[in-house]
Amino acid sequence: MLSAAAQHVDLRAELKNIPLIILGILSAAMGLKGFLLSSHFIDGGVTGISMLLTHLFGIPLSLLIVIINLPFIFMGYRYVGRVFAIKSASAIVGLSVCIALVTFPDVTADKMLTSIFGGVFIGLGIGLAMRGGAVLDGTEVAAVLVSKFYPLMKVSDVILLLNIFIFCTAAFFLGVDVALYSILTYFSASKMIDFLLHGIEQYTGVTIVSKLSEEVRLAITEKLGRGVTIYQGKRGFGKRGDNLEIDIIFTVVTRLEIPALRKEVKSIDPDAFLIQQSIDDTDGGMVKRRSLH
Repeated sequence: MLSAAAQHVDLRAELKNIPLIILGILSAAMGLKGFLLSSHFIDGGVTGISMLLTHLFGIPLSLLIVIINLPFIFMGYRYVGRVFAIKSASAIVGLSVCIALVTFPDVTADKMLTSIFGGVFIGLGIGLAMRGGAVLDGTEVAAVLVSKFYPLMKVSDVILLLNIFIFCTAAFFLGVDVALYSILTYFSASKMIDFLLHGIEQYTGVTIVSKLSEEVRLAITEKLGRGVTIYQGKRGFGKRGDNLEIDIIFTVVTRLEIPALRKEVKSIDPDAFLIQQSIDDTDGGMVKRRSLH
């Protein structure tokens, strides 16, 4: 059973996530309907595949976004967690409904502005949703899982290969100009996501200082299936006026797992101190999530 304080922390954190996800949906929908669709430009990832199929076959984009993302939501449920899958499914359905029912103005006919700012709005939407612990595009989930089963491939490599295929297909069916503008859209979206998430690295290092370090360690290793490193430290001379020894925990997780990690830690110790740092790459150690079955 969680304490009342821990439950309050969890509820407050989830309530903060809802506006982020809603704003993310509206921003991504604005990027799609207000900029890209009228010019037949596309984005990368699952969204790009959906847009390409819409342009080629006339299938409603709102329908394709849900259908194509379904397998990735299922994989997210199996390998990331139920809460992540529920929030992501809700966000994707919300984006689909927004595209189908909400009217957005066609902002500009200028192709350069369309490609850049369409990408900015989409990237802003994806980044805000990820800040809220969800995704609007299943590419991230697929890339993380491919890198898990093929360790020589990084997440960035998987995403790059997928997008090369998408834009080459766009060049063949929609024209080279459209494909080049679409690549510009993709880079604009990527830069905006970088800005919001402080990098698109596969892994994030998290340092945790808590008076309940043993309980936190067990939660990370047993519930999340991640390895930890324990440092011996001492509390500073703050308001408590003590200098007691304390175990400091360091672990490495994917950024999709950060919300779950923070939730577990805060449920155990609402006063725990967490520090996140970007990691370009890792080698050795238990950085892959082990099976808990």
